[in-house]
Amino acid sequence: MIVNLTDDGWEIIYHRAHALLAAQIAGYWETPDDTSRLVDTIAAIAHHDDLEREWQGGHLTKAGAPLDFTQGGEVLAVAPLYEHVENALYRGRWVALLVSMHMSFLSEGKRGEMPELDEFLDKQIELRQTWRQSLGISEADAEKTYAKMQCCDRLSLILCQQQIPDGERWLEIGKGPTGEQHDIIQRGEKTLTVKPWPFKDDKFTVRVDAAHLTQIEFESDEELIQSLKHAPISSLEWTFVAS
Repeated sequence: MIVNLTDDGWEIIYHRAHALLAAQIAGYWETPDDTSRLVDTIAAIAHHDDLEREWQGGHLTKAGAPLDFTQGGEVLAVAPLYEHVENALYRGRWVALLVSMHMSFLSEGKRGEMPELDEFLDKQIELRQTWRQSLGISEADAEKTYAKMQCCDRLSLILCQQQIPDGERWLEIGKGPTGEQHDIIQRGEKTLTVKPWPFKDDKFTVRVDAAHLTQIEFESDEELIQSLKHAPISSLEWTFVAS
Protein backbone atom coordinates (compact mmCIF):
# COMPACT_ATOMS: atom_id res chain seq x y z
CA MET A 1 0.00 0.00 0.00
CA ILE A 2 0.96 3.62 -0.52
CA VAL A 3 0.18 5.53 2.68
CA ASN A 4 -0.04 9.33 2.90
CA LEU A 5 -0.73 11.27 6.08
CA THR A 6 -3.63 13.73 5.80
CA ASP A 7 -5.05 16.42 8.09
CA ASP A 8 -7.63 14.00 9.50
CA GLY A 9 -6.06 10.56 9.08
CA TRP A 10 -4.64 8.51 6.22
CA GLU A 11 -4.92 8.34 2.45
CA ILE A 12 -4.38 4.80 1.15
CA ILE A 13 -3.66 3.90 -2.47
CA TYR A 14 -3.38 0.21 -3.30
CA HIS A 15 -0.32 -0.83 -5.27
CA ARG A 16 -2.37 -2.32 -8.06
CA ALA A 17 -4.26 0.98 -8.37
CA HIS A 18 -0.90 2.75 -8.71
CA ALA A 19 -0.02 0.29 -11.51
CA LEU A 20 -3.27 1.13 -13.29
CA LEU A 21 -2.40 4.83 -13.04
CA ALA A 22 0.99 4.04 -14.61
CA ALA A 23 -0.84 2.25 -17.44
CA GLN A 24 -3.04 5.31 -18.00
CA ILE A 25 0.08 7.44 -18.35
CA ALA A 26 1.57 4.90 -20.76
CA GLY A 27 -1.54 5.14 -22.93
CA TYR A 28 -0.76 8.82 -23.58
CA TRP A 29 2.98 8.34 -24.10
CA GLU A 30 3.99 8.95 -27.71
CA THR A 31 5.98 5.92 -28.85
CA PRO A 32 5.32 5.31 -32.57
CA ASP A 33 8.02 2.65 -32.76
CA ASP A 34 6.19 0.15 -30.51
CA THR A 35 2.58 0.53 -31.71
CA SER A 36 2.41 -3.13 -32.77
CA ARG A 37 2.77 -4.13 -29.11
CA LEU A 38 1.25 -1.06 -27.47
CA VAL A 39 -1.68 -2.85 -25.84
CA ASP A 40 0.61 -5.62 -24.59
CA THR A 41 2.97 -3.01 -23.12
CA ILE A 42 0.12 -1.23 -21.35
CA ALA A 43 -1.10 -4.60 -20.02
CA ALA A 44 2.37 -5.32 -18.62
CA ILE A 45 2.46 -1.93 -16.90
CA ALA A 46 -1.05 -2.38 -15.50
CA HIS A 47 -0.13 -5.74 -13.98
CA HIS A 48 3.52 -5.20 -13.06
CA ASP A 49 2.69 -4.77 -9.36
CA ASP A 50 0.33 -7.75 -9.03
CA LEU A 51 2.96 -9.23 -6.72
CA GLU A 52 1.79 -6.75 -4.07
CA ARG A 53 -1.23 -8.30 -2.31
CA GLU A 54 -3.28 -6.22 0.07
CA TRP A 55 -4.48 -8.70 2.67
CA GLN A 56 -1.53 -10.95 3.48
CA GLY A 57 -0.58 -9.56 6.89
CA GLY A 58 2.07 -7.20 8.21
CA HIS A 59 0.20 -4.03 7.34
CA LEU A 60 0.94 -2.03 10.51
CA THR A 61 3.93 -0.20 11.93
CA LYS A 62 4.96 -0.87 15.53
CA ALA A 63 2.92 2.20 16.50
CA GLY A 64 -0.21 0.78 14.87
CA ALA A 65 -0.25 3.05 11.82
CA PRO A 66 -0.86 1.75 8.27
CA LEU A 67 2.45 0.54 6.83
CA ASP A 68 3.66 2.22 3.65
CA PHE A 69 5.38 -0.11 1.17
CA THR A 70 8.65 1.79 1.56
CA GLN A 71 8.76 0.86 5.26
CA GLY A 72 8.64 -2.89 4.75
CA GLY A 73 11.77 -4.64 5.97
CA GLU A 74 10.64 -8.22 5.53
CA VAL A 75 12.95 -10.95 4.21
CA LEU A 76 12.69 -11.28 0.44
CA ALA A 77 10.83 -14.42 -0.63
CA VAL A 78 11.93 -15.76 -4.01
CA ALA A 79 9.02 -18.13 -4.74
CA PRO A 80 6.52 -15.27 -5.32
CA LEU A 81 8.93 -13.72 -7.84
CA TYR A 82 8.85 -16.90 -9.93
CA GLU A 83 5.06 -17.03 -9.61
CA HIS A 84 4.68 -13.41 -10.70
CA VAL A 85 6.69 -13.95 -13.89
CA GLU A 86 4.91 -17.24 -14.60
CA ASN A 87 1.50 -15.59 -14.19
CA ALA A 88 2.57 -12.81 -16.55
CA LEU A 89 3.36 -15.41 -19.20
CA TYR A 90 -0.34 -16.35 -19.34
CA ARG A 91 -0.91 -12.89 -20.82
CA GLY A 92 1.86 -13.38 -23.37
CA ARG A 93 5.62 -13.48 -23.86
CA TRP A 94 5.90 -9.71 -24.30
CA VAL A 95 4.13 -9.07 -21.00
CA ALA A 96 6.27 -11.70 -19.27
CA LEU A 97 9.43 -10.19 -20.79
CA LEU A 98 8.71 -6.73 -19.38
CA VAL A 99 7.61 -8.08 -15.99
CA SER A 100 10.77 -10.21 -15.82
CA MET A 101 12.89 -7.14 -16.58
CA HIS A 102 11.12 -5.27 -13.80
CA MET A 103 11.64 -8.07 -11.27
CA SER A 104 15.34 -8.16 -12.13
CA PHE A 105 15.61 -4.37 -11.88
CA LEU A 106 14.12 -4.46 -8.37
CA SER A 107 16.16 -7.46 -7.18
CA GLU A 108 19.55 -7.25 -8.93
CA GLY A 109 20.95 -5.00 -6.19
CA LYS A 110 20.51 -7.88 -3.73
CA ARG A 111 22.48 -10.37 -5.82
CA GLY A 112 24.86 -12.32 -3.63
CA GLU A 113 22.66 -12.17 -0.51
CA MET A 114 20.77 -15.41 -1.22
CA PRO A 115 21.66 -18.33 -3.52
CA GLU A 116 17.96 -18.71 -4.36
CA LEU A 117 17.75 -15.11 -5.52
CA ASP A 118 20.91 -15.44 -7.62
CA GLU A 119 19.38 -18.50 -9.28
CA PHE A 120 16.18 -16.58 -9.99
CA LEU A 121 18.07 -13.67 -11.54
CA ASP A 122 20.17 -15.98 -13.72
CA LYS A 123 17.02 -17.82 -14.84
CA GLN A 124 15.38 -14.54 -15.86
CA ILE A 125 18.32 -13.71 -18.13
CA GLU A 126 17.86 -17.07 -19.88
CA LEU A 127 14.09 -16.69 -20.18
CA ARG A 128 14.29 -13.17 -21.58
CA GLN A 129 16.78 -14.25 -24.22
CA THR A 130 14.43 -17.07 -25.25
CA TRP A 131 11.41 -14.78 -25.38
CA ARG A 132 13.24 -12.10 -27.37
CA GLN A 133 14.39 -14.65 -29.94
CA SER A 134 10.93 -16.12 -30.34
CA LEU A 135 9.36 -12.66 -30.60
CA GLY A 136 12.01 -11.44 -33.04
CA ILE A 137 12.94 -8.43 -30.93
CA SER A 138 16.38 -7.13 -30.06
CA GLU A 139 17.60 -6.53 -26.53
CA ALA A 140 17.99 -2.83 -27.36
CA ASP A 141 14.34 -2.53 -28.41
CA ALA A 142 13.19 -4.37 -25.29
CA GLU A 143 15.25 -1.97 -23.17
CA LYS A 144 13.59 1.02 -24.89
CA THR A 145 10.14 -0.25 -24.01
CA TYR A 146 11.18 -1.05 -20.47
CA ALA A 147 12.52 2.52 -20.14
CA LYS A 148 8.99 3.72 -20.99
CA MET A 149 7.58 1.33 -18.39
CA GLN A 150 10.00 2.63 -15.77
CA CYS A 151 9.14 6.26 -16.52
CA CYS A 152 5.39 5.61 -16.28
CA ASP A 153 5.87 3.63 -13.07
CA ARG A 154 8.04 6.35 -11.56
CA LEU A 155 5.67 9.13 -12.60
CA SER A 156 2.72 7.25 -11.09
CA LEU A 157 4.60 6.86 -7.80
CA ILE A 158 5.51 10.56 -7.79
CA LEU A 159 1.80 11.39 -8.06
CA CYS A 160 0.58 8.78 -5.58
CA GLN A 161 3.24 9.65 -2.99
CA GLN A 162 2.59 13.40 -3.30
CA GLN A 163 6.20 14.10 -4.27
CA ILE A 164 5.58 17.06 -6.60
CA PRO A 165 7.64 19.97 -5.17
CA ASP A 166 6.02 23.27 -4.25
CA GLY A 167 7.21 26.55 -5.68
CA GLU A 168 7.24 25.47 -9.34
CA ARG A 169 10.41 23.45 -8.96
CA TRP A 170 11.37 20.63 -11.32
CA LEU A 171 11.60 17.00 -10.18
CA GLU A 172 13.45 14.27 -12.06
CA ILE A 173 11.36 11.40 -13.43
CA GLY A 174 13.93 9.37 -15.36
CA LYS A 175 15.20 8.56 -18.84
CA GLY A 176 12.60 7.59 -21.42
CA PRO A 177 12.80 5.31 -24.47
CA THR A 178 14.84 7.86 -26.44
CA GLY A 179 17.39 8.22 -23.64
CA GLU A 180 16.27 11.76 -22.82
CA GLN A 181 15.91 12.80 -19.18
CA HIS A 182 12.30 13.73 -18.30
CA ASP A 183 11.37 16.09 -15.47
CA ILE A 184 8.03 17.21 -14.03
CA ILE A 185 6.80 20.50 -12.59
CA GLN A 186 3.52 21.78 -11.15
CA ARG A 187 2.46 25.16 -12.44
CA GLY A 188 0.69 27.80 -10.36
CA GLU A 189 -2.69 26.79 -11.77
CA LYS A 190 -2.07 23.26 -10.40
CA THR A 191 -1.59 21.66 -13.81
CA LEU A 192 1.47 19.52 -14.47
CA THR A 193 3.91 19.54 -17.33
CA VAL A 194 6.82 17.32 -18.31
CA LYS A 195 9.95 18.31 -20.23
CA PRO A 196 10.69 17.25 -22.83
CA TRP A 197 6.97 16.59 -23.52
CA PRO A 198 6.63 12.85 -24.36
CA PHE A 199 2.86 12.61 -24.78
CA LYS A 200 0.73 12.47 -27.92
CA ASP A 201 -1.93 14.84 -26.55
CA ASP A 202 -1.36 18.44 -25.48
CA LYS A 203 -3.70 18.03 -22.50
CA PHE A 204 -5.03 15.00 -20.63
CA THR A 205 -6.17 13.91 -17.17
CA VAL A 206 -5.31 10.74 -15.25
CA ARG A 207 -6.84 9.49 -12.01
CA VAL A 208 -6.56 6.90 -9.26
CA ASP A 209 -8.85 5.71 -6.47
CA ALA A 210 -7.80 6.39 -2.87
CA ALA A 211 -9.34 5.21 0.41
CA HIS A 212 -9.58 7.63 3.33
CA LEU A 213 -9.25 6.65 7.00
CA THR A 214 -9.89 8.94 9.96
CA GLN A 215 -8.69 6.40 12.54
CA ILE A 216 -5.01 7.00 13.27
CA GLU A 217 -4.00 3.77 15.06
CA PHE A 218 -5.13 0.16 14.71
CA GLU A 219 -4.86 -2.77 17.09
CA SER A 220 -4.44 -5.42 14.41
CA ASP A 221 -4.18 -6.08 10.68
CA GLU A 222 -7.76 -7.31 10.72
CA GLU A 223 -9.01 -4.03 12.18
CA LEU A 224 -7.20 -2.09 9.44
CA ILE A 225 -8.51 -4.42 6.75
CA GLN A 226 -12.10 -4.04 7.88
CA SER A 227 -11.71 -0.26 8.11
CA LEU A 228 -10.33 -0.12 4.57
CA LYS A 229 -13.13 -2.28 3.21
CA HIS A 230 -15.67 0.23 4.53
CA ALA A 231 -13.63 3.41 3.95
CA PRO A 232 -14.92 6.15 1.64
CA ILE A 233 -13.23 6.19 -1.76
CA SER A 234 -12.40 9.26 -3.80
CA SER A 235 -10.81 9.78 -7.19
CA LEU A 236 -7.55 11.73 -7.23
CA GLU A 237 -6.97 13.53 -10.52
CA TRP A 238 -4.01 15.23 -12.23
CA THR A 239 -4.14 17.22 -15.45
CA PHE A 240 -1.07 17.42 -17.69
CA VAL A 241 -0.65 20.32 -20.13
CA ALA A 242 2.11 20.82 -22.65
CA SER A 243 4.10 23.95 -21.85
